[in-house]
Amino acid sequence: MGNTLKINPITTVIGAEISGIDLSQTLDSEIQDQIYNALMQHLVLFFRGQDLSPQAQFDFATTFGTPVEPHPIYPHLPGYDRVVLLENDGDRPPDTDDWHTDLTFQPQPPFLSVLHAIDVPEIGGDTLWANMYAAYDSLPADLQALVTKSTAVHDMGAFRDNYLGDNADVEALNAAMASIGSAVHPMAPVHPVTGKRLLFVNRSFTQCVTGVLKVESDRLLQYLFSHIDSPSLQVRFRWQKGSVAIWDNRTTQHFAVADYLPAYRRMHRVIIQTDRRVGEKH
Repeated sequence: MGNTLKINPITTVIGAEISGIDLSQTLDSEIQDQIYNALMQHLVLFFRGQDLSPQAQFDFATTFGTPVEPHPIYPHLPGYDRVVLLENDGDRPPDTDDWHTDLTFQPQPPFLSVLHAIDVPEIGGDTLWANMYAAYDSLPADLQALVTKSTAVHDMGAFRDNYLGDNADVEALNAAMASIGSAVHPMAPVHPVTGKRLLFVNRSFTQCVTGVLKVESDRLLQYLFSHIDSPSLQVRFRWQKGSVAIWDNRTTQHFAVADYLPAYRRMHRVIIQTDRRVGEKH
């Protein structure tokens, strides 16, 4: 493969497939910027037929910015503590089959994820992404005004089960909650690069709206979660061995469909914490 980018949008709302590039090779700054600018426009990008070692995947990911610390819950590849191993089958069902934005229970959620398909099932196992600009823009005006001035609490949600285990280890859970904690985020922040407002709540980690009664918080969040379910906001990607997806975690949510079990699925993921281009002119 050469390094002449071809950008093919999948929908008019979100997603594009990029061809004509080998991500295992060193990319010059012009190509890096082309990929970044395509990401800002389409929010999630897909590459087919990529043969990436863990080091090559990590090197490509870090062209975008600084990697996160090792994941607080998921395992990593031996020798690569920033390359997360996502390995699932009938005995190890996934916990990513719900709409979520990665790690929003942290005070500063990460910017970008790079996911590489190593082994994929013959059928099933698609991933969906949703556009949170479009989710905000399509809200009624009164709800836009409400979420724009509101904040919400995020914590690790269903990840609690990873600490409780089969023995209901409450002590381990309490230690994890004390260590990982929670965060409060604006419900409709402005993107630092595009300047556009977006909806920032997700089923997995958003627990309550601040400053209102629980019943009011539940009512609002359930409306917003249902709103995000609209297929008109989404793109669905069929994985093949060697596929790579990269997405802007600030502007999207994703849902890994668990319709392939008990078949085996293995993915490698690198998460980038900070966007090195924030503050630059685009």
